[in-house]
Amino acid sequence: MKIHEYQAKALLAQYSVPVPRGEVAFSAEEAERIAQKLGGSVVVKAQIHAGGRGKGGGVKVAKNAAEAREIAAQMLGMTLVTHQTGPEGRIVQRLLVEETLPIERELYLGIVLDRVQGQPVFMASAAGGMEIEEVAAKTPELILKEPLDAGLGLAPFQARKLAFGMGIPASSVNGAAAAMAALAKAYLASDASLAEINPFILTRDGKVYALDAKINFDDNALFRHKDLLDMRDINEEDPLEVEASRFGLNYIKLDGTVGCMVNGAGLAMATMDIIKYAGGSPANFLDVGGGANAEQVKNAFRILLSDKNVRAVLINIFGGILRCDTLATGVVAAARDLRIKVPIVVRMEGTNVERGREILLESGLNFTVGQDMRDAAEKVVRLSREQSQAGA
Repeated sequence: MKIHEYQAKALLAQYSVPVPRGEVAFSAEEAERIAQKLGGSVVVKAQIHAGGRGKGGGVKVAKNAAEAREIAAQMLGMTLVTHQTGPEGRIVQRLLVEETLPIERELYLGIVLDRVQGQPVFMASAAGGMEIEEVAAKTPELILKEPLDAGLGLAPFQARKLAFGMGIPASSVNGAAAAMAALAKAYLASDASLAEINPFILTRDGKVYALDAKINFDDNALFRHKDLLDMRDINEEDPLEVEASRFGLNYIKLDGTVGCMVNGAGLAMATMDIIKYAGGSPANFLDVGGGANAEQVKNAFRILLSDKNVRAVLINIFGGILRCDTLATGVVAAARDLRIKVPIVVRMEGTNVERGREILLESGLNFTVGQDMRDAAEKVVRLSREQSQAGA
């Protein structure tokens, strides 16, 4: 789950990470009042779940409260396009109005899970204000790393090592080290999957602040953090993904034409790979889970077919917990109720597979059966192309 910058900063402040003074605004009038409270000179920042807002015109400095109101009126309701939103962009519905600070240097702090080491890693770099991917590609030596112990957090010696490594003056090292330790504590306590401060700034008077903040949470741990769920902004999520979550389905929309319905994340990834290998492109990742019932299968179909780019569907099921006859019943019911017109290729193996195939054949509907994964992928890609050509 992602949250907005202002929410991330509020969370970090709870753990004593220094952040600029600021408040969220949902109207131009609110932005003006906040600017007056902060002394007039403020930064107005569009709040969307994407980076690159400054380059897209979503971060502007206002010299006074009146200008803050004017900027806010322009930003609210605008479609902000960045390299992370894609060409469709995101509609700006809220703003962060924040005090300006005398920036001396811009640095970078971040924490991610290192799956090779099997533990989180704390990253720091003197090249703040830039995309960390660009720094890693061009000047990887500027990225400093320290392993993060999940039980102990970031040790004082590690924080000081990173601070000196970034060239922070001795007079500011203690403050920077404390901020880094607090960031690590927030990351671990909230079961975050990513925590990033870019830039982490050093001011002219030697203080440090999180000038920007990005935090993503592990969805599988949210049952432990009911308070974090209140931060969810479904307006920033794909409507189909939101709908899928209501039925316990794992769905991610992609850009291809072959819809996929699979049980099990590993099999779903393999299915998308083999579709690509066959020359096609998957339209989604959809894992119905091991214990799906006929109703969930029907809802999965409805959500999958809501994507207008889908030209054919591949159902790839290994019947273990989810029996093949249960799947077949759900597929037939969905095909009838939803009046599905696109070709459907089914590949099933496992529990009650023969009965599942009988249900498909006896339905009288036009299902194509794949003998194995490769055969099913080749058939669905061919049918998808035929449908695309017919539609064109």
